[in-house]
Amino acid sequence: MRPARLLGEADIVFHDALVPREILDLIKGRKVPVGKRSGRFSTAQQFINKQLLDAAKRYRTVVRLKGGDPMLFGRAHEEIAFLKKHSIEVEVVPGVTAALAASAEMQISLTRRGEARSVAFVTPRVGAGERESSWLKAALAADTVAIYMAAGEAEAIAKALIDAGKPARTPVAVVERASLPDAKVSFTTLAKLHLLEAPVAPALILVGEVYREAAAAAAEAERIWRTPSQSA
Repeated sequence: MRPARLLGEADIVFHDALVPREILDLIKGRKVPVGKRSGRFSTAQQFINKQLLDAAKRYRTVVRLKGGDPMLFGRAHEEIAFLKKHSIEVEVVPGVTAALAASAEMQISLTRRGEARSVAFVTPRVGAGERESSWLKAALAADTVAIYMAAGEAEAIAKALIDAGKPARTPVAVVERASLPDAKVSFTTLAKLHLLEAPVAPALILVGEVYREAAAAAAEAERIWRTPSQSA
């Protein structure tokens, strides 16, 4: 309830592009979109930092609302460090990251006793001038892998994992808009990941043996559904 209360109290809220409308409706004060979307116009991070600082000097309560959890692939450190450098008090309220929301959506745990004891949250995406991502090494070391900001690179990701030794038959789940009413879940394998229709919404790629039962059930359901139509 704390996030809902703070959104109601905030004088101004700087929000990401992926925040659902139902959450934005909780905001009583001014709303300022500062979202970042791949392939679309995005607000520069330096400008967001400056906006937060200016607002903090003017208003009593300022909220920076991010999709998911701010401490995972949310560039929270940059904003927190900038504000603290200027003596602005900061509080972080935890959120629900996409991997956990997707797990709840599918009712499949990221870990499973006797089968999956390690989880890696990775992204192959890097910014201009940043060092190369070590996502592949981390993904190979974990039993279950959640790959963020990667739906558009699905074919390259699958190839990299297979070439590095991950079995081609490893189950994969692709979850679009996790936790929202129009969420969509697709199951496949690394070898067939490239055959899935490219997601039009933000999506998360999940890889691991914990998805084998669900993937097999989905494949069987599709087979049963297709058979009558083919016979007709």
